[in-house]
Amino acid sequence: MIPALPKRPLGAHGPELTVVGLGAWAIGGPSTVDSWGPQDDDVSVATVRRALDDGVNWIDTAPIYGLGHSEEIVGRAVHGRRHEVIVGVLPQG
Repeated sequence: MIPALPKRPLGAHGPELTVVGLGAWAIGGPSTVDSWGPQDDDVSVATVRRALDDGVNWIDTAPIYGLGHSEEIVGRAVHGRRHEVIVGVLPQG
């Protein structure tokens, strides 16, 4: 078992975030020019779930990551566990 990840507040009054989060750009797949190429969605779901199992409590995603595909995969991965994680979605534009 790994030790618990330390947490720090986001800003002066924000939620407590683990010092390590999960960036979801790569799991968006190959739908944009600046993508990471093809990804296996089942492996991506397993990766997100493993991060949660290991104590990560925040995920960064954005509509541009795979033109929304990343958010779909993150949604699949956190289904039933949404209360455990903060999903940060960056606004477009």
